Amino acid sequence: MPNVRHRLHLAATLHRQALTAVLCGTLASGAIANPGASASGEVEADADRRELRQFTFAWPFTDDSKLKPRGGTTKGPDLTIRSAPTPEWVQLQDDDLSKLERDRRAILAMAGPYRASFDFLETTGFVAEYRPPRPYQSWGTEHVYVVVDEPKYIALQHVLVMQIVQEDGTISEPFVVKHWRQDWRYEDRDLHAFVGDKTWAHEKLSRNDVRGAWTQAVFQVDDSPRYEAIGRWQHSGGVSTWLSSETWRPLPRREFSVRDDYDVLIGTNRHTITPTGWVHEENNLKVVLNEDGTVDRAIAKETGFNRYERVEDYDWSAGDAYWTRTAPFWQAVRSYWAAAYKANDRLRVTQRIDDKSLMFTLFQQAEESAGTDPDAIAALVSETIAPFVTEGG
Repeated sequence: MPNVRHRLHLAATLHRQALTAVLCGTLASGAIANPGASASGEVEADADRRELRQFTFAWPFTDDSKLKPRGGTTKGPDLTIRSAPTPEWVQLQDDDLSKLERDRRAILAMAGPYRASFDFLETTGFVAEYRPPRPYQSWGTEHVYVVVDEPKYIALQHVLVMQIVQEDGTISEPFVVKHWRQDWRYEDRDLHAFVGDKTWAHEKLSRNDVRGAWTQAVFQVDDSPRYEAIGRWQHSGGVSTWLSSETWRPLPRREFSVRDDYDVLIGTNRHTITPTGWVHEENNLKVVLNEDGTVDRAIAKETGFNRYERVEDYDWSAGDAYWTRTAPFWQAVRSYWAAAYKANDRLRVTQRIDDKSLMFTLFQQAEESAGTDPDAIAALVSETIAPFVTEGG
């Protein structure tokens, strides 16, 4: 029987393979409109459904088979999608709520178990002889955990818990991937804004700017920064929605893994709560920067639509166990980044040094550190992340 260290190494290796597959779009597939497809083995029917996959507003006068959406080719098991309104949505409709409490309930309504789908399409080109690239579609089964719930601060951690239909029709064992995180703060005056070239700079907002507003800070899978924006929740006619200010963002993995012809996404996010989940809309410009970090030109406009549909009767125990086991490690990682933000007006973060990846290193350490003394974890986290961060940008 392999020893404990060997089992941890094997688990970390498998986790790394799964993480690479999911984040590069080869395992979490948008191959068909309903990722919870039957595992009946009807190959021809599956092929027909794949051919039907399309975008409603695409490029109708462009006869190019290469515009078929890219992504993986695997399918998930049958899922039960909730049809009745969730308790969180019902509570959001209560009368006599203060504006702050209704905002809080809208944010907390994003927690829970979901089937998530991700659609991205370039709708407009701004360069001569523009040719649209292939759209992107993906999906996953994802649980959103409440990490922090304070009166004016809520943190939500996304964790993928995936199963796939294998070639013989059987369902794989679940595998778990820690995904992105979103932190919400009320009337927060301190933002860390992406300014290009892997650099984030401190931005101080006025009291008038933040009155009644929430900031949303989004973090990568390794808890390094991605982007932060400010906006206000609007509640009208039973609809709760939050629209961000315009933000700069680094290229997401779905883009930098296949292209390098632009430097930054500049756009807005909209989060809207639905009776059975929520949707996240993106409106992005793909922009090339000058050497001094100013905008040179936009090459295209992109629309993104991410739908979170509440799932019932799905086994999330593997995700629960992972998050319980690794929570102390990830708390130490969040604390490191919080201290770095507080101490520096600018940070430059590199994801890879030579052949060492920050993301994969932290994921392996999260597994290996289970049960370790908190002080030892904090020291390990500091030693690991520090070489990837240049203080002062």
